[in-house]
Amino acid sequence: MQKDNLEAAISAISGDFPIISEILIHERDQYLAHKIKNAPGKKIVTVLGAAHVAGVKKEIFCQQNIQDISSIPPQSIFTKVLAWIIPAVIVFLLVYGFMQNFQTGIQQLASWVFWNGFAAALFTAVLFGHPLSVLTALISAPITSLNPFIACGWFAGLVEAAIRKPTVRDINNVSNDIFHFKSFCKNRFLKALAIVIFANVGSTIGTIIGGSRQAICVSAFFNCEPGERAKGASFIMGDGLLGN
Repeated sequence: MQKDNLEAAISAISGDFPIISEILIHERDQYLAHKIKNAPGKKIVTVLGAAHVAGVKKEIFCQQNIQDISSIPPQSIFTKVLAWIIPAVIVFLLVYGFMQNFQTGIQQLASWVFWNGFAAALFTAVLFGHPLSVLTALISAPITSLNPFIACGWFAGLVEAAIRKPTVRDINNVSNDIFHFKSFCKNRFLKALAIVIFANVGSTIGTIIGGSRQAICVSAFFNCEPGERAKGASFIMGDGLLGN
């Protein structure tokens, strides 16, 4: 019964999340089978996770291209530079605000933290995430948005999974629960994955809004008279934000 449930769960994940399944299950099966076949000694004892037993049994009789599954394709220089453009622009706008006026810089920073953190926390709360998951998204989003290699959703999802630990039953019911909203929300495995995605989407929206406000503030400096710059920035970043 357990074997049938496990195979059904793996099949469901393969159908619903083919890319995740390919990386976490099938490529690992190939890698493990290759290592077993090339291990020294006449008798080999192998301890495998239950999810890999069937796949390794199949791959043990096949030829694997270990180079393809054990190497990461190099990124182009353009892709690397592009990933840092938005964070670099945001940092430049924040630094420029402080250079013009300390109060303006503080207001710009507060606006960035507010919009980025608020949007990520809101999208996490929409899925009824644990309060600590919402708080994690709120705190981490303004920081992770400045680094293209990390995302606030990872942290929010990990906190959610750590507090509300997914069960084997959750994984077994993925294929059914994913199509029903109530069941989806009750499935801890799906909920943790959804929080990763939603928190990242919220952070992205917050980055766009927060970054736009930074650009508007900087633009105000160039379009206002020197004596009116601090006042204009205060309205854009502070009074205008709060609606006073």
